[in-house]
Amino acid sequence: MARSGDERAAPGRARRADAARNAELLLSAAKELFDEYGPEVALDDVARRAGLGNATLYRHFPTRGDLFVAVYADEVDALCLRGAALLHEPSAAEALFDWLDGFIVHVATKRALALAATESPDGRRTELFDRWHESMRSTAESLLIRARDAGAVRSDLSVGDLLALTSAAAMVSADTHHARRLLQFLRRGFEAAETDPPTPFSA
Repeated sequence: MARSGDERAAPGRARRADAARNAELLLSAAKELFDEYGPEVALDDVARRAGLGNATLYRHFPTRGDLFVAVYADEVDALCLRGAALLHEPSAAEALFDWLDGFIVHVATKRALALAATESPDGRRTELFDRWHESMRSTAESLLIRARDAGAVRSDLSVGDLLALTSAAAMVSADTHHARRLLQFLRRGFEAAETDPPTPFSA
């Protein structure tokens, strides 16, 4: 009896589903190990943590750089998706500072991974870094504009100011707890006051 089109396609779909599941297992394992030991972790350990063979790892991620890029891209996507969801929160101020809390932890803990994912002798990954930076900047700007329109933050606060100060605090922090503490101090400077300057500073 001839098989239907759906039946003939089933093995192909199953293989694609297996491949997607394996890629997710590898990304999840890599994230865990990078968080625990940094990006210098052995790739064999990634495959072992995922419960897969080395051949499967290299089939999905032929080089260490490919794995770094995939993991960091996933981290940026999650941060930006979180920002998009927060745009629907009732409080514009809490939405902005909730996202900044995630952002400052991201910078404090993922800087080594970001550098590993973008360092290349010929600089080919610079475009990737710029794209990730622009994605996060766009997300921050949307949240900032909403908070500014609500009168919750200073009218002269730009997205460049916001991210520069938050990133600097993340990079000098001792750990994530310290980074979050620094953000609370920054928040007092970001928030609108009764004497909010009427005109932005221009260089």
